[in-house]
Amino acid sequence: MNYRHAFHAGNFADVMKHLALVAILTHLKKKPAPFVVIDTHAGRGLYDLMSDEALRSGEATGGIERVRGLGDGPEALRLYLDVVRSCGEARYPGSPLIAAKLLRPEDRLVAIEKHPDDARALKIALAPFRRAHVVEADGYARLPAHLPPPERRGLILIDPPYETPDEFAAAARAVAGILRRFATGVVLVWFPIKSAAAANAFCSEVLQYGPRKLLRVDLDTGAGGKRMASAGLLVANPPFGFDADMRAALDAVAPGLGHNGPARPRLDWLAGPQ
Repeated sequence: MNYRHAFHAGNFADVMKHLALVAILTHLKKKPAPFVVIDTHAGRGLYDLMSDEALRSGEATGGIERVRGLGDGPEALRLYLDVVRSCGEARYPGSPLIAAKLLRPEDRLVAIEKHPDDARALKIALAPFRRAHVVEADGYARLPAHLPPPERRGLILIDPPYETPDEFAAAARAVAGILRRFATGVVLVWFPIKSAAAANAFCSEVLQYGPRKLLRVDLDTGAGGKRMASAGLLVANPPFGFDADMRAALDAVAPGLGHNGPARPRLDWLAGPQ
């Protein structure tokens, strides 16, 4: 599948992924020690929801536009919506910009993007943030050079476009490399669910690399047709309490993200706490 993000910014999968990102960062900030966020496929950082690409797909109307107006809710949801609203009604922040807005002065962001045009746009989006560093490179190839980080705490976000047939295998190998070099790091991997068999095989492959804790999070919108209706996250070494926070956040947005009824979130421990 081709997942050029300008067409999909702010869709239901972004809402799910970015709620997880915010929840993890919130937990990491509870300890005073600094940490790093490494985004291997960072994208442009900020997306125009009135662009030709976004309007052609219309996916934001089934995602962020359905939950933007929510009021009180779980902490992760409130923080996420605060960041989104700070970018303006016609803009949507990508993962690196969300992270940059939430990090403390002592924390650090490494945003890796291989496409030159997107890397240039990302540098502009992250220019106000002194501790954010943009690297124009292939995320998988450059990642080992940043591990283990000097902070010895952090989050690695793997959010590839899934444009090539071997992307699942590449993502699984990346997780294996992270666990070898940075065994205590939190790893967040987004993946589309176009085929249940392919998604299950990917999760099983990652499980074989031996993470002590591995949580799978799925969200099924119930949408039919050719459009992606389900997406998933794998979280290795999630912070204590992340699963409860993520379930609360997804339960809060599920009524708005579903088709013919609420979206259906599911959380499964593949390794570790039950």
